[in-house]
Amino acid sequence: MARPAKPTKVTAPKVTGPVTGGTYGTPFNPLAKRLATTYGYQEAEYFISGTATSYKPAGTWGEDGAWTATTDATAPFTTRIIVRLPTDKAKFNGTVVVEWLNVSAGMDADPDWGFAHDELMRQGYGYVAVSAQKVGVGGGAGIKLPIPGFDAKPLKEWDPQRYASLDHPGDAFSYDIFSQAAAVTRDPTGVRPFDGYPVTTLLAAGESQSAFRMTTYVNAIHPLVRLFDGFLIHSRGPGGATVTDSNTPPVPKTTKIRADLTEPVFQLETETDLFGLGFYPARQPDTDKLRTWEIAGTSHADQFTLNAGIESGHEWDPKANIDFSALCGTINNGPQTYVVRALFSALRAWVVNGTAPPKSPLIEVKDGAIVRDADGNAKGGIRTAAVDAPVSTLSGEQAEATSVICSLFGFTKPFTPERLKALYPTHEDYVMKVKAATQRAVDAGHILPADQPEILDAAQKAAVPG
Repeated sequence: MARPAKPTKVTAPKVTGPVTGGTYGTPFNPLAKRLATTYGYQEAEYFISGTATSYKPAGTWGEDGAWTATTDATAPFTTRIIVRLPTDKAKFNGTVVVEWLNVSAGMDADPDWGFAHDELMRQGYGYVAVSAQKVGVGGGAGIKLPIPGFDAKPLKEWDPQRYASLDHPGDAFSYDIFSQAAAVTRDPTGVRPFDGYPVTTLLAAGESQSAFRMTTYVNAIHPLVRLFDGFLIHSRGPGGATVTDSNTPPVPKTTKIRADLTEPVFQLETETDLFGLGFYPARQPDTDKLRTWEIAGTSHADQFTLNAGIESGHEWDPKANIDFSALCGTINNGPQTYVVRALFSALRAWVVNGTAPPKSPLIEVKDGAIVRDADGNAKGGIRTAAVDAPVSTLSGEQAEATSVICSLFGFTKPFTPERLKALYPTHEDYVMKVKAATQRAVDAGHILPADQPEILDAAQKAAVPG
């Protein structure tokens, strides 16, 4: 059984809602109706408000990640959260995933939900999406990676009517805002989104830009608040993020996860992340509280999570169609979603039952580059049928990317008919090799048994060898 919710120093904010109305009559980042129907889920958006606290470094922050922070200023705030829960309360498994929404494109995005939603909903997880940063709420300085055919906007510009009351005091307050959003699951004032859903386990997640924030949260903020029971740091680079608006003093360029962890931390890295984002020098050995998985054949972002974002966008604009093909070519369509699903299952078991998750082989590296086989697929790392019974080169690297955003998508290069015939003389031979490779991944704990039928069905339907 999951252990009872632990005491925390975080005060829950005031909650109002559910929020309705506005130009589109739906939240930004909505749950696709197809998924809600398929899995029996409901969604509601709420505003949370209160007084947020900022932090500042205490002492020198070194590469070991054993960082100390102290509270600094306070400021009023109002932001929003999205809550997703099983419609049938009996199906709720007691665990809530709280995602720090990514703002790299100048808007809120939910990549971890995009990768993991099938596993989260079929197992009855709760989910909270948090607009933790100012860029996502009201705009301002940020990376703002361009999205072809889509004008990304912060919430207050996207729907000025619905989000008029939001007020974000700045990213120095983002860590406490994230904590307060998670505390809504425990004992909020005002509306109680989790009334009737007994929450026993809180898991924090952040991908890419949000993973930098999550690294700093784990190293510097979590020791102060002890709110979460486990963490996913997904596709981080070498360091963490600043806790101040000025980055003074600066955060070390290369940062490990602190060694004195009391709650489990999972890191997940793709091929892109090793050198494209620069994670490689931050590699560190696994411990009884730290696991790092590296997945061969994957890119920082891929076709699966892009499709999830497009389906979500159709809830407010049926014509929404983000197409990267003209800009980036054929992007990676690798196996990341299946491994992310297995990771969440393993993380929950780690926290709830104390069952240590399987380890991951490292992606092979030599002379500052990923080692690849004759077909161009990475050696080492977590192995799946996508790379052990391949029909294409799946890479997380684009040596000649036409833009920064394309460099995050890697590429898929289908094998020639001749190569397919050499690898798989018959279709039955191909299916058997996919079956064997998938079983190895299941036995290793890197693919869930529940996903085997989907993978094998796709193999059965594939025109291989042609």
